[in-house]
Amino acid sequence: MTLAGSLSLRLLLALTTMASGLNIPLEVEQPPTIITYTSGPIIVLHFDTAITVKCKARGNPPPEYRWEKDGQAFVPPNFQTIRANQTKGLLVLHSEDMSKFEGKYRCYASNKLGTAMTNEIEIKAFSIPKFPKETLSPIVVTEGEPITLKCNPPEGVAPRLIYWMTVDLQHIEQNERVSMGTDGNLYFSNALKNDSRQDYGCFAAFNRIRTIVQKNAMAVVVKRLKPANDSSESSHTPVAPPARIPSLLLPSGVQTEKVLLKGEDLQLECIPEGFPTPSVKWIKMGEVMSPRVKFNNYNKLLSLSAVEESDEGKYMCTAENSAGKAVHYFDVIVEEPPKWLTEPPQSQLTVIGSDVHIKCSVSGKPQPAITWRRNGVMFRDDPDKRMQVFDDTVILFNAKAEDSGVYQCEASNRHGNILANVNIVIMNMAPLILTENNQEYAAVVGKEITMNCSVFSSPPSSISWTKDEKAIEGEGFLAFESGQSLKIINAEKGDSGKYICVASNMEGSSAVTAVLDVKDATKIVGPPQNTQVDSGKLAKLMCKTEYDASLQDTFELVWRKETKEIPLSSEKNSRYSVKGAMLEIMNVNLSDQGTYTCTARTSLDEDSATAVLTVRDVPDAPIKLDLSELDSPRNVVLSWIPGSDHNSTVTEFVVEYEENRWEPGRWKELQRVTGNQATAELKLYGNLNYQFRVYAVNAIGPGPPSEPTERHKTPPAAPDRNPENIKIQGHHPHQMEISWEPLSPVERNGPGFEYKVKYRQLGVEDSFTEHMVNRSVFLVNNTPTFVPYEIKILSRNSYGWGPEPKPVTGYSGEDVVFWHCLRENVSVPTAAPRDIAVEVINTTVLRVSWTPVPPATVRGRLGGYNVHWVRRRSLLNPDKILDLSHSMSFSGNRSHVIVPGLEPFSEYKLTVYVFNKKGNGPKSDPVTFNTPEGVPEQVTVLTSSIIQRDSVRLEWAQPPKSNGILTSYLLQYHLINETALEVIDSKEINITGADTNHWTLQGLKGDSLYRFDLRACTRAGCGPPQAEESRTDFPEPGYNCSLSVPSSISGNSTHPPLGAASQESSFSTHGWMIGTMCAVALLTLVVVIACFLRKNKGGKYAGTPSPQRQENLAMEKVKEKEEPHSDTESQKMNDDTFCDYSDSDEKPLKGGSLCSLKGDDATGDSVSRYTLGDYADGGREFNEDGSFIGEYSGHRHRGSVSEPNGPSLVNV
Repeated sequence: MTLAGSLSLRLLLALTTMASGLNIPLEVEQPPTIITYTSGPIIVLHFDTAITVKCKARGNPPPEYRWEKDGQAFVPPNFQTIRANQTKGLLVLHSEDMSKFEGKYRCYASNKLGTAMTNEIEIKAFSIPKFPKETLSPIVVTEGEPITLKCNPPEGVAPRLIYWMTVDLQHIEQNERVSMGTDGNLYFSNALKNDSRQDYGCFAAFNRIRTIVQKNAMAVVVKRLKPANDSSESSHTPVAPPARIPSLLLPSGVQTEKVLLKGEDLQLECIPEGFPTPSVKWIKMGEVMSPRVKFNNYNKLLSLSAVEESDEGKYMCTAENSAGKAVHYFDVIVEEPPKWLTEPPQSQLTVIGSDVHIKCSVSGKPQPAITWRRNGVMFRDDPDKRMQVFDDTVILFNAKAEDSGVYQCEASNRHGNILANVNIVIMNMAPLILTENNQEYAAVVGKEITMNCSVFSSPPSSISWTKDEKAIEGEGFLAFESGQSLKIINAEKGDSGKYICVASNMEGSSAVTAVLDVKDATKIVGPPQNTQVDSGKLAKLMCKTEYDASLQDTFELVWRKETKEIPLSSEKNSRYSVKGAMLEIMNVNLSDQGTYTCTARTSLDEDSATAVLTVRDVPDAPIKLDLSELDSPRNVVLSWIPGSDHNSTVTEFVVEYEENRWEPGRWKELQRVTGNQATAELKLYGNLNYQFRVYAVNAIGPGPPSEPTERHKTPPAAPDRNPENIKIQGHHPHQMEISWEPLSPVERNGPGFEYKVKYRQLGVEDSFTEHMVNRSVFLVNNTPTFVPYEIKILSRNSYGWGPEPKPVTGYSGEDVVFWHCLRENVSVPTAAPRDIAVEVINTTVLRVSWTPVPPATVRGRLGGYNVHWVRRRSLLNPDKILDLSHSMSFSGNRSHVIVPGLEPFSEYKLTVYVFNKKGNGPKSDPVTFNTPEGVPEQVTVLTSSIIQRDSVRLEWAQPPKSNGILTSYLLQYHLINETALEVIDSKEINITGADTNHWTLQGLKGDSLYRFDLRACTRAGCGPPQAEESRTDFPEPGYNCSLSVPSSISGNSTHPPLGAASQESSFSTHGWMIGTMCAVALLTLVVVIACFLRKNKGGKYAGTPSPQRQENLAMEKVKEKEEPHSDTESQKMNDDTFCDYSDSDEKPLKGGSLCSLKGDDATGDSVSRYTLGDYADGGREFNEDGSFIGEYSGHRHRGSVSEPNGPSLVNV
């Protein structure tokens, strides 16, 4: 924006300002203007004892008030009961009888410059409505004659409702013959004998005052007609009335004129009499009846709401019966009260000597008459001819100051009147600036600001704005309201300063100064981010702001959810808290989900930003479970409607069942289906009374279960299956024990459940021996020693047998040779496995293969093979002999196994032997081999300290096991988004030198959160990371001391910015500083030890599993591959059949087929890239890059084998 010297913003007012723009300030003398008054009519009820009539005007000098009633000055009859406030225009009337105040009132407000007046204010007073006391004679008529029962209801406060009832408050039945008119009378077109009664009553209800009044009951006597030839009064022979031509009971005459105002409701009524009862019809003569017309009261009443001029015309009603007809005409005339054609005449301000025109444009029907007043007094043409009246227009020629005043235009006709007060001000006046001088304005950069310069003058002033003595120009400035306001569209800092407004006319000039201060805008520089959080966790929304420092006292940060402001309480139980620019919501739930808005607000401006908080929770329970049968009651389909997944996709549905026969109240899992399926086909057991429920599972966890279904009963049936896991054991000679896994009660399908055991020697054509039993174990005695048997177990109940089972083969008991643990093993195997080959899969896992022993040398049932290995030494320290022994047992007859749990970079010796139930066979010839280098273990300690705002020093300790020769450290550091807990940027550095134990990073982003991952590396790769988090900031005293490390270490002397080497700066050469630093170093060591005991911080962010975890997963896969080859029978050997050994000698370990290793289950390098089951099956093996893996090989004699460059085969 610029300031220039030539263009000034000068805008002129029109010579005459109409009322809409006439706003003379009260500082200037002016005639009165009526602001408000009580409009009529004012209804006074019988219980009212006081009313207040208001009249308020403005003017300078302040106006005084007086009142007129019915055109005469209102003089209160009693000062104690009436008070008229001459300064406030308030009229208060008190009396027990308010009817004496009925009339039409006017309020007059006057000062020395004129008088303003109100329109007429009518006061209506109503007493308690009453029917007059009168004695009513019975009405006697002959059958067939008409009757009119007059009500003549009293006047009262509208609305008034009329009812005809009996003394016991039963409504008089009305129909086409008997009906009530709009005047309240009850009309009978013709009388019948049963119309005779003594209690016709008229009731008038006034709902506004909750009053009902009743007229004295009227009696009607209807006499029967006598036959023409019978003069006896006692004759009761009924005679029909003669037919009579219709005539109208209402209205009277032939024609009626109906005048009503536009907008009122029209009602035309024709109530006929005659016999038979006439019917009524309506037409509009010469025109079509309006579709808005409605007919009521059995067609006797024509109604038309809100009449218009088009509804004028002549209407005719016709009453007709069999004897003839009668008609009546209505002339409907629609008129209007006076109204302004456009708007009332407006007040005017003009200069002396000008001509003034006052026009009073009105309409109405009939045409209104116009009356002119000046200051409340009627006038006509001025004798000196300076003022002339032309019906609806008054002209003041060459107006003078004394012509100022209030001119009244009143238009009236028979339907009402309207009044307008027109203030005519004729004056010359120099500019009067109403805005305070040196008014201060504050604005913010980029927003608009308006500075005011309110001026009153006559004639109008020319207004200009300047700054620094230069007129204002440019598109950024806008003057409006005739220059009395200056708006800056887009404020800048340079717009601050003093602005001068100058107003001038022929009478003089005036000026005022405005001071503008443009401040920095309030901005949200770090808006909140869309966040997803699990239910029950902590949600964080960050809203970083900037604002002008001078507005610190008025600044506030407000958080809203949707449109409702979040209450921030300091109470401990409040879930909401604000820490600086961050909103924290503790223990979030689904109700916290929605749109959050942070508003940064000062006294001048505000800025807002929104973010969506999504809450993930367990799914809702499914609803509307439906169970339907397929082909039988035991084969059903369960369907449901899934509930809300709460922002986490449902992965599966779990169907549970409960039955009330065996385990009532206990829910068990029946079936699982995928999350995109809402049905499940269920196979059910027999003879049970089921109910089902379903729950959904997502990444957060399982949701609540649904409501259970109705009970579903299944019929009993034969068993669906036979027992499984049949085991045949011979604990003693000539004996065979058969056991099996019994069927659960729910699987029995019916009552009378039992098992049939069938057995016979294999290969012998004997029939099966059968036994029915109730237990799940059966003992066969007197069997030959170690003879194979064929066995079947069948299920049955009262409804039949289970399916035919497949036979199972087992052996009877072995021969027994008694011995003591120290005596010679007489029945142990006699041969050792041959051709032992060791294949190193990775640093901790082997594949061992051999040629199995001949079956005859086992001397009993083969239990399995035992692999025994000894760790001779670590290749990192070859001079130290370790001789650590381990062994693993593998059940069943096999020729190769996978052996985990070895140490990397070590020398081993391995042997294999076979065992049976009685003991171990001889060992094979030993094989010596080496395991390759592995990746190091995790760095145990990693600490950080702040050196400068953008510098961090890291210190660490070496890993407890290097698993090879350390070559370097890999340092990765990540910049973290604190709101979303996501990695923004990542970099890495390779730190050479195995002895390096600290590093300094420079050039980091200030006031930011970083995560540092440090890995130790060998030639085999880098180990798992140790994580540490730190925020960059100015260092606190005592945190920039570091551990000393020899400067000769490679890569430790200098480190350029952002991960490159940078030179460590010395702090001081003074002795006292050195002593202080050493003390701090000692404290740092204590902190390092404490950190060593703490859990690592890693795992906060998304990533891959640690190498240790990968190894565990791989070994689980290895075990899964190996376990199917195990013989479950051999795993459960009896402990009392042979001696167990727990030393490190080459004997089998006690327990199952897979012995526990020393330490945890971690096996070093991951084997997840290999299909280890293929090794066990003797398939082809490949290394990581796809090449063939060789085997250790050698001659068929004892001796160690030197380690080749790659895997080789060793044959013994």
